[in-house]
Amino acid sequence: MARRLRIGIDTGGTFTDVVALDMDAPGDGGGLVTTKTPSTPADPAEGFAAGVGKVLGLLGAGPEDVASLSHGTTVATNRLLEDRIDDLGFITTEGFESVLEIARQSVPDGYGNSYFWVKPPRIVPVHRVRAVGGRLDHTGAELRPFDEESAVAAARWFRDAGILAIGVCFLHSYADPSHELAMRDVLAREHPDAVVSLSCEVLREYREYERSVTTLVDAAVKPAMNGYLARIAERVAARLLVMKSNGGVLSAEEVARQPITTVLSGPAAGALGAAFVVAHRGHGTGGHGSVVTLDGGGTSTDVAVVLDGEPTLTTEGTIGRHPVKIPMIDIVTVGAGGGSVAWRSPEGALKVGPRSAGADPGPLCYGRGGTEVTVTDAHAVLGRIPPHLLGGEVPLDVDAARTGVEALAERLGLPFERAAAGVLEISAWNQANAIRQITVKRGLDVRDYPLVAFGGSGPLLACRLLDVLGLPAAVIPENPGNLSAFGLLTVDVKNDCVRTRVVRDAELDPALLDGVYADLEGEAAGALEREGFAEDGRRFARSADLRYYGQAFEVRVPAPAGPPDETFRAEVVRRFHDAHEALYGYCYRDDPRHPVEWVNLRVSGIGPIARPRVTERPPGDGDASRARTGTRPVHFDAWEETAVYRREKLAPGDVVEGPAVIEEFGSTLPLHPGFTAKPDGYGNLVVTR
Repeated sequence: MARRLRIGIDTGGTFTDVVALDMDAPGDGGGLVTTKTPSTPADPAEGFAAGVGKVLGLLGAGPEDVASLSHGTTVATNRLLEDRIDDLGFITTEGFESVLEIARQSVPDGYGNSYFWVKPPRIVPVHRVRAVGGRLDHTGAELRPFDEESAVAAARWFRDAGILAIGVCFLHSYADPSHELAMRDVLAREHPDAVVSLSCEVLREYREYERSVTTLVDAAVKPAMNGYLARIAERVAARLLVMKSNGGVLSAEEVARQPITTVLSGPAAGALGAAFVVAHRGHGTGGHGSVVTLDGGGTSTDVAVVLDGEPTLTTEGTIGRHPVKIPMIDIVTVGAGGGSVAWRSPEGALKVGPRSAGADPGPLCYGRGGTEVTVTDAHAVLGRIPPHLLGGEVPLDVDAARTGVEALAERLGLPFERAAAGVLEISAWNQANAIRQITVKRGLDVRDYPLVAFGGSGPLLACRLLDVLGLPAAVIPENPGNLSAFGLLTVDVKNDCVRTRVVRDAELDPALLDGVYADLEGEAAGALEREGFAEDGRRFARSADLRYYGQAFEVRVPAPAGPPDETFRAEVVRRFHDAHEALYGYCYRDDPRHPVEWVNLRVSGIGPIARPRVTERPPGDGDASRARTGTRPVHFDAWEETAVYRREKLAPGDVVEGPAVIEEFGSTLPLHPGFTAKPDGYGNLVVTR
């Protein structure tokens, strides 16, 4: 009889993390097995298949035992970050050919930077933009009919030019998609080899520039993503679910139609895994389920905020230089991972990142031909990590790392310990600044939130971050290096639908709300039906974007269940006032001079998936010495013979006093002097000063 295995696979820049869950196994965790394999940047599908094969071997299972695979991928993200966008075409409304050139009248880092700022190239240059006649107004009423003659001319021009990826964005198509659908029919007839993205399917809301760029990003990554998914399908026959940026998963078939939804696939899985830890494993987080999450990998570190057990969402994200206006978990990424390169600036200052040594050749201590000092090398020479990774699978060449650090120290005029410690200090401040962006710049006091640190390199600087930011505690989940892969097994199928309806609250007809929400729920229900969810297994979450009349940006608030009547309308407006005051410190609750305006209505269709089981563990005898494996010299403030512990041998009630090093298969926690680590009842380490 075949077993029921669910496998989560998160592909990172250095390692591919794998977690397998046996749904039929008894006991805590439902038979959870974790492992890692090296990533294969040339073709991530190879690392994916290797990870599946490795975990099946550990379980003594075969491909027929796999019920589903959940995958967090960086294929779309890396393509955008590295600006690898092949020939791309753009079709828009006649008279609006310059929408990408005009863009937004804004300069990064404020207008003080305008003298030095150089406008980046457009995602589609002017000569690959074609216009088509026809015009709608903002209500969707047709002012001029769709001009098929100019549409045919545009399609043939792209065909003759050999441009295969095309984005279509017509003015006000969010109100009525008929002109864009007609354009797709023309392209299918005249240029059948083209991969086409329509704005009415990618992002059905107003703001022409953001909708255009988001549609073009979708078209740009579609060939690469579809090819990647096809290569996985050749290697693995099980049902494949792909992590989306919004905190849900979707089948590979659906993702192939909307690959833009995966641009934060990997980081989103980590934030969801941390949210699961917070919600299910209380561990001194103050009881309110709100934490800062820090996912430290080999290439970068991703930080997010979980409020009341749910990661915060945004629709104002950017990937590289491209604004991407889709629902996504609010994540700040900084180039401060284990592979981040330490270098000396022309002025003589020590810098760390954002460039990374990646998986190949990797840090000096990997012994694969690396030539530059990295954060991992600094940890290795100071004794803060063991002379191997993954329980001995990856031996480290500490002598090679020391030679590189000594050469860097000589150029800086410092002892090698000071140089290595300086690399780690700069990396810690880079991470701290990212945390400030996601908290202080969002109106949150960082000192109120414990830190959940995970990823292979996430726990390495946790103690220093507590000092720098004044955080109350750090929580290190069990198997932190695989938490993103674990997070893939904790999330539901989720699809987002949106519709723009700009109307002042005083003029809002509840019948309009009723009609639009009914349409959106029907659209979401269709997507869930294609995913195999019966009618009684579907759930719908409503929300709305509101603003004060005259504002340029909106605040998204959840909407209650029930009929969209007058009571519903008043409750959403009340929530908007509360959210605006929390974000900005003021609101106009009873001021008729500042009327409220509704902008976007949203529905998320959710198909629940069975989650891992979690049970509390019995306490130990309070003697942590059973987990002690010996000592080694470690440098914190000075060289000191330091106790080393095995994480899996610690039990609830044990106390480890720093200085110490706590090691496990996928990660290491250097516990600085003055810090204490205590396992809680669910296997998490809680670190306090």
